[in-house]
Amino acid sequence: MNLPSATRTSNRRYTYEWYVVVICMLAYIFSFVDRQVLALMIEPIKRDLQLSDTQFSLLHGFAFSLFYAVMGMPLAYLADRFSRPRIIAGGIALWSVATAACGVSQNFVQMFLSRMSVGVGEAALSPGTYSMLADLFPKSRLGRAVGVYSLGSFIGGGVAFLVGGYVIALLKHASVFTLPLIGDVRAWQITFLIVGLPGLLIALLFRLTVRDPARKGLAQDGAGQVKRVSMADSLRFVGTHRKTFFCHYLGFSFYAMTLYCLMSWSPAFYMRHFGLSPVEAGYTLGTVLLVANTAGVFCGGWLSDLLLRRGHADAPLRAACIGAACMFVPAVAFAQSASLGVSLAWLVVAMFFASFPLATSAAAMQALAPNQMRAQISALFLLVSNLIGLGLGTTLVALVTDKVFGSPLAVGHSMTVINAIATALTVGLLFVGCKHFRTSLEREAQHAGMGADASAVLETASAAPTNNINPADVRKAF
Repeated sequence: MNLPSATRTSNRRYTYEWYVVVICMLAYIFSFVDRQVLALMIEPIKRDLQLSDTQFSLLHGFAFSLFYAVMGMPLAYLADRFSRPRIIAGGIALWSVATAACGVSQNFVQMFLSRMSVGVGEAALSPGTYSMLADLFPKSRLGRAVGVYSLGSFIGGGVAFLVGGYVIALLKHASVFTLPLIGDVRAWQITFLIVGLPGLLIALLFRLTVRDPARKGLAQDGAGQVKRVSMADSLRFVGTHRKTFFCHYLGFSFYAMTLYCLMSWSPAFYMRHFGLSPVEAGYTLGTVLLVANTAGVFCGGWLSDLLLRRGHADAPLRAACIGAACMFVPAVAFAQSASLGVSLAWLVVAMFFASFPLATSAAAMQALAPNQMRAQISALFLLVSNLIGLGLGTTLVALVTDKVFGSPLAVGHSMTVINAIATALTVGLLFVGCKHFRTSLEREAQHAGMGADASAVLETASAAPTNNINPADVRKAF
């Protein structure tokens, strides 16, 4: 008995496909450990390298995000044409070595260059991963697959705080260590070496066990042949759906601004405002990220899939809009609470809803873009999102703290201002974007149908005598 295609799809186990999701998530965990561990060590790094809050924010946000964003486009262009696992494995190796290089940095310039290299390496991961997952899973499962992959960001962020806190506690009685070939290093530098070098094993595992999946949903030309897509074609595609991508890119970028403000500056806020030690802040915030953020990103993907099954074509943007609306009050209130317990309770809620876009933003792009453009469309989004969310957002908090309030103790007030503005913009842009997203999906569906009709007519015409071809049929198909 032959089962319908939809039934066969729903009954598949997707064992290898989920293995790919898990190993990509593992790489994502290491990327966020390497990216986020810097935030917990703000005070010793500022002291030893003699930095201001603004300089530290450039290391944490701008140096990483600029090259993470800029290098994402050429790497995505390669991922749309060549082996995605090879490109990803090379990126993992690069950012792991660059993280270890942070551990031997002796001044601001050296640390800036190392953080820049971390960004270049990590730029290879997400665009290629999103593209592979769209080829491995049907649309009905894509939200969950991307959601599980995205768990890695918050597991990694939580592990970064927990490992950072543990290493600081372990090494608190020794200020300087002497390592072979390196010389004297401080405790915070040892932390970078510990979290950076193991990533090389993940790069090797990825290279040996993950194969590039067959590409699905390839764009075709009028003759039904697979179309060669350039970066200019991808930009034209974005231009064709400019209203949709304007709302998507900027809406999710301001969403990311709130998330990165919470992740980057919460350690400093709790250490300065409530007097937590780096160890206490690491354990506390690491637990928050592991519980609240991982639950949030999973629920965001689940809600997107649920809304899609209920007939909402704009499900990814709709789910994110719901999350942003629910995030507004807790993202503002946590830094204004007088009690540590109340503040942490608000932070848990804020972190939960701040995690919704990691699955939904990617699912929206993969659903709309043709296969040959998926990695490039994702990279363009990451370019905008990281420059605004991570690069601009973390630096704005520092600038408001240094230039407006004039005191490091006012970092909570700076976070309140930035979070309120960014979240309000997120809700408005995503709400408007839902309508444009539905329109774009309809336009692409019509375009795909016309292309299929044209191919059928041309195929029939090539097999029939020339005098039987009706030119009107060909024009109608196009």
